Amino acid sequence: MMEIGKLLIGIGIICIVAGLFFMLGGKLSFLGHLPGDIHYSSGNFHFYFPIVTCVLVSVVGTLLINLFFRR
Repeated sequence: MMEIGKLLIGIGIICIVAGLFFMLGGKLSFLGHLPGDIHYSSGNFHFYFPIVTCVLVSVVGTLLINLFFRR
């Protein structure tokens, strides 16, 4: 039963962090515009892939998950 409780608390924390991220998304203007993000535009064609932003979010998420779910 304790494991289910810890899992629910972890999911709740993740939901709160995700909600704060979406609320502050407009104020975090540097996300999506980091050096290394790919942006190509030619005429009517626009391609944008925020690869560095994806890597940064992945690293931070991995660190947070390892911090909260270490055994």
